[in-house]
Amino acid sequence: MIEPKILDDLARKLADSVPRGLQDFQRDVEKNFRATLNSAFARLDLVTREEFDVQQAVLARTRMKLEALETQVVELEVQAGLRKESQKPLEEQT
Repeated sequence: MIEPKILDDLARKLADSVPRGLQDFQRDVEKNFRATLNSAFARLDLVTREEFDVQQAVLARTRMKLEALETQVVELEVQAGLRKESQKPLEEQT
């Protein structure tokens, strides 16, 4: 979810665009902007940059492990005589 400080800053900037003579109205508008923005961002089901970076790192580690396992399977198949050394793994053949 978006950090509350970012929403507050965005709501404040939008409210600051309202003429200064309408101070009470401006406070109400800021509250409404904040609630509207919060609701809109909640519906988007966004993740934070930190969550995204963590998942990206997990995916990279998983990909490395998968590639190592694929190499190991090919080596075992060669040792068992199920595959010639010159044959590529199945995913590389397509």
